[in-house]
Amino acid sequence: MLKVGGENVAAIEIEAFLCEHPAVKVAAVIGRPDEWLDEVPVAFVESRAGHTFREEELIEFCQGRIGRYKIPRAVYFLHSHEWPMSATKINKRQLQVRLAELTNDVDVPQ
Repeated sequence: MLKVGGENVAAIEIEAFLCEHPAVKVAAVIGRPDEWLDEVPVAFVESRAGHTFREEELIEFCQGRIGRYKIPRAVYFLHSHEWPMSATKINKRQLQVRLAELTNDVDVPQ
């Protein structure tokens, strides 16, 4: 559960919506700390074979279809072998670490 500007937002709800895009195979959403909104959604996605798209296209796909506070502020693309996995699912703690590395943030959530 993300806390975006006082609103509780289920990451799985955003993930399901992102997977409605014809080019998205897998999506995982985590929270990125935000000075004004507490945290904001950030998406990691894997595209379907033969599809390519840009971050802006996926964000535009969301606009007007889900609440503005649910729209990912950034989208990072992964290949199938790059997903950090626990025994049965995507390890979102490891995605937090990866996000911190990508944004050069020294305060990695534990």
